[in-house]
Amino acid sequence: MAKRRSPPKKAKRSGAFGRFLTTLFLLGCLAVAGAGAYVWRYLDTPYPLDGAPRAFVLERGITMKMAANQLAGEGLVTEPWLLALVARVNGAAPRIKAGSYELSQPVKPLQLLAKLTDGDVSSATLTVVEGWNWRQLRAALNRHPDLRHDSAAMDDAALLAAVGAREPHPEGLFFPDTYHFAKQSSDIHVLKRAYKAMQAKLDAAWQARAADLPLASPYEALTLASIVEKETGAPRDRAMIAAVFENRLRIGMRLQTDPTVIYGLGEAFDGNLKRIHLETDTPYNSYTRGGLPPSPISMPGEAALLAATNPAQSKALYFVARGDGTSYFSATLAEHNQAVRRYQLGAK
Repeated sequence: MAKRRSPPKKAKRSGAFGRFLTTLFLLGCLAVAGAGAYVWRYLDTPYPLDGAPRAFVLERGITMKMAANQLAGEGLVTEPWLLALVARVNGAAPRIKAGSYELSQPVKPLQLLAKLTDGDVSSATLTVVEGWNWRQLRAALNRHPDLRHDSAAMDDAALLAAVGAREPHPEGLFFPDTYHFAKQSSDIHVLKRAYKAMQAKLDAAWQARAADLPLASPYEALTLASIVEKETGAPRDRAMIAAVFENRLRIGMRLQTDPTVIYGLGEAFDGNLKRIHLETDTPYNSYTRGGLPPSPISMPGEAALLAATNPAQSKALYFVARGDGTSYFSATLAEHNQAVRRYQLGAK
């Protein structure tokens, strides 16, 4: 009986397939080794830094991918996709912290990620005080040693355009708060943040406003809030002071508030308000003109915004300082005159 032979073609096919798998495996190993070497070289190479320290800010809510792209756009890192991938693999991605950072020397990718997750920030601050006017704010910006003074040569119109403001006058548009920023940030960047903050606070106050206010727009609310800010000596009086001015607006009575007169005098005011000042007409003299002034007169805080949009329920038309920071409110002129004699003239 003849012996059966194995088909030679099948054996040849099996041998060829085996060599193909071996080649594929070797290519895969080479690819993995090459990728590993590439990643290792990336992790072991410091990012270039052009001599001088560089600062950057990561805003609240930023993702690792967004941060990597931002830093690449600022010329601080290379291969942002690889930085984001490494951060995701080693668990750093969800732990990066917002803040102002400074790089004083070249760092490797893992050193940078450690800095971002530790919140190793380097920042300066600027406090915008409630009740400041625009002139005071610009002076604070111009003398701040840790800001880049990009707005110093700009007039008001150019600066408003730079921060994206639609209003024609800068007064009152920047929210009083403490702003943290990377050293040598642009002063325009700080102003943009303050402008956006005021827009958000004003919009929230206007959306929650009381019914039947004698105010036609958020800007009018901002203007009234700026007056309330300057007139308030005790926080508990804000809503009542707003009520007085809004009651006057309803009946067409002049506001007759000294802070508007002082604002209209500008730098000419020497701290001594005289009768001649009250009688000299300017666009901001609320003794000679009815209604609200043409713009805010200060930077109002959130409490003043809320008072202007939700005043106290009162019929008061007058108030006078008691001398202790608080005010006495009256609904009639006779009662007001009596309060003036008592609290300002010392009569009993």
